[in-house]
Amino acid sequence: MPSFSDLLLGLFGLLDSLTGHLILVSYLLAVTDEQALRQRLKRLPPLLLSPSIALLLTLWLAYAVPAYKLRRYFLVSLAIFAMCTMWVMWAWQWDFWRSFSAVCMAAILQVATAAFAQIPFWLFPPGLALDLAVIVTSLLFAIAASALLKRLRFGVWFRLLLENQSGLRRTAALLFSLEIAMETFLILQNGVEGQYMAAYFLLLAVVVLVIVGLIVYLGHRLEDSRTLQIQRDIIAQQQLYEQSLEDIRQEVRSFRHDYKNLLAGLSQQAREGELDALRSSLLELDADFDRHLGEKIQLSTQIGNLRVPQIRSLLLSKLNDMRQKGAACRLEVLYPVEAVQIGVWDFVRCLGILIDNAIEAALETEQPWVEIVLLAQGGRVFLRVSNPYANTIEPGNMWKDGWSTKGEGRGVGLSSYQRILGNYPNTSACTSWENGVFVQELTVEGRA
Repeated sequence: MPSFSDLLLGLFGLLDSLTGHLILVSYLLAVTDEQALRQRLKRLPPLLLSPSIALLLTLWLAYAVPAYKLRRYFLVSLAIFAMCTMWVMWAWQWDFWRSFSAVCMAAILQVATAAFAQIPFWLFPPGLALDLAVIVTSLLFAIAASALLKRLRFGVWFRLLLENQSGLRRTAALLFSLEIAMETFLILQNGVEGQYMAAYFLLLAVVVLVIVGLIVYLGHRLEDSRTLQIQRDIIAQQQLYEQSLEDIRQEVRSFRHDYKNLLAGLSQQAREGELDALRSSLLELDADFDRHLGEKIQLSTQIGNLRVPQIRSLLLSKLNDMRQKGAACRLEVLYPVEAVQIGVWDFVRCLGILIDNAIEAALETEQPWVEIVLLAQGGRVFLRVSNPYANTIEPGNMWKDGWSTKGEGRGVGLSSYQRILGNYPNTSACTSWENGVFVQELTVEGRA
């Protein structure tokens, strides 16, 4: 039968593990630049099962492999790591690699906090009161450090790395390697002599700062790469504008060439009193003008109202894509769009998903078209994407990962769209379909 000291030791171990998980969550909220704090914290209770499972696993391994203390430590750490990753996948609705990377980054900071928490044991005699004080101090320190990271916008740069799908696995591998290195630092602490402890903690602080600086540097590199791409897109836009203006100039020259003949014909009809024919000719002339000149002028004006380069670049790319595929586009940007109150790249991803789905669905109809409406007023941005739809709507399946009208494993857009919006409480989405028209609407309020 276990003694009172054994029970007390086990209870203290559970408390220590629980505190470590809370510290991990605190850093997770910081490194993911989380906005919807209440929504994430509401999903916290299931994670609290992890400390109990970890304690039971530790006791079982102590009985099964009593001679391999270091091996037991790594096995328990991997189990906790796996449970935390699964929780993030559920709480954030992220894929595995993005969740794994976030847990790695938070774990690096959490293990560093655990290492720094040993400083009081180096300075003061051990005891239960000191143990409890260290636990409380570690939790408060983690909350303060998380607040500092959020204020320094560390999570913004880290999220940029998570958005880079092509390099996400490499990012996960790098962060996992750094986490193992930090775990090794914590283990080696037991073998450092007292006279070298100050140097050890100084080295640990330098390593943590280097890791944080590395993430910010990589985020800056990715941002610079995107900025360069934006500049290239701006050049492409300028070329498109120039080509559009040249087309308009050619149309005006052609219209001017025929202007006198058109007026002569209309004057003759007027003199002869052919009012119906005159009215028909005027309507035909007006329609011809809209077809050749009006649409080009209107499209140039609408695109000019897009003042956010990333959004303008995406729309120009999609307009060109629709033109090549034979789908008509109706674009309305009635007021200048100066900014959007969520992450601009997240908004671009949402816009791209909705337009891609609209194009794909429209091309299955006899007369494909896509209508895009962007309205900005008082800091609020409203987006509507409409398209004709020929297939059967399945509301229960359309938001599932991998579902598509073309078969399993193809549809990932709308589920990703929902996951992105889940990070922003100031967004609301609406889906409707009627009379063969499918409509997706997104509203971004003025404040995040």
